[in-house]
Amino acid sequence: MTEVKLDRIGKKYGAVEAVQQFDLTIREGEFLVLLGPSGCGKSTTLRMIAGLESITSGDLMIGGARMNDVDPKDRGVAMVFQNYALYPHKSVFDNMAMALKLQKVPAAEIADRVGRTAELLGLTDYLQRKPAALSGGQRQRVAIGRAIVRTPKVFLFDEPLSNLDAKLRVKMRMELQELHDRLGATSVYVTHDQVEAMTLADRIVIMNGGVVAQVGTPREVYDHPADEFVAGFIGSPAMNFLDLTRDDTGRWVSDCGNLALPALPADTGSRRQVRLGVRPEHIEVLPRADGPAPLTYPVRVLLAELLGADALLSLGIGETRLLARVGGADHPVQGDDLTVRLSPSQLHVFDIETGRALPRAETGA
Repeated sequence: MTEVKLDRIGKKYGAVEAVQQFDLTIREGEFLVLLGPSGCGKSTTLRMIAGLESITSGDLMIGGARMNDVDPKDRGVAMVFQNYALYPHKSVFDNMAMALKLQKVPAAEIADRVGRTAELLGLTDYLQRKPAALSGGQRQRVAIGRAIVRTPKVFLFDEPLSNLDAKLRVKMRMELQELHDRLGATSVYVTHDQVEAMTLADRIVIMNGGVVAQVGTPREVYDHPADEFVAGFIGSPAMNFLDLTRDDTGRWVSDCGNLALPALPADTGSRRQVRLGVRPEHIEVLPRADGPAPLTYPVRVLLAELLGADALLSLGIGETRLLARVGGADHPVQGDDLTVRLSPSQLHVFDIETGRALPRAETGA
């Protein structure tokens, strides 16, 4: 197991800064996920660790040694790519053994390492097959096995599950979790899929426009997003956002006036406008109430989408729209009149200009 340190790493392509001041220590044995939309710099960061991209500024340290100018083959890392990159004319055994043969490892040791890795990945019965005779999941396991036999200091994964169908992705996620638990190796995993990030990561690095937006455990980035971008990117469906204005009485009122809160669970200072965030799963949906109650609002179901165990409701509060997640059994349907209740502890408040999350008030509403 090896520690990886990125000390203010940066990457420029001409005048374009693809990665800016990336500063992070990846702990020994940690499974770190780089998450973000396309073009955010996550794959570029991974390729700089691998040595496939030069580093414009900063220092990369692996196991305490500076790696900026070290050849990829000498960095002690192994990379698993999005496309399996298997030799189609070679058997599974030869694909997994290729790097060891190039290193002139003795044949007996190669057979032993490939055999043990194949057993670990459930590939023992497929060692003599060609890639064309394997399923997508089996090919991905071969690509992972090819990395494992090298016994690297660090594993690098560049969106390895993107080419798999939804059912197989779930299966492979579980296999990757089990594999990491067995090997305990330091791993860096790139994905744009937040479900992969939430289920696999010890910590998540969320990137936006080449900048690190937040670093934290899955629980931390979900419960305490650092800004509006993180709040909207983590969670499926995405968080609801509403612009609120403080009126003369001190209440916070939505643009259309149909949603008003007496106070917010954040230190808003002298601000007159803020942006409110609430996740669909944190909106409590109730039958239409006879009379008003604190933090409850009458709504109408504009659209209902059954997902099986859950249903998504598009709710109208005047001109305001909210998306709520409810149980899929006997759920409300289009046209139903309901009441929603908001819990102050589940609300997020953001500065409307900077997008940064406002700190929680010492005494919430």
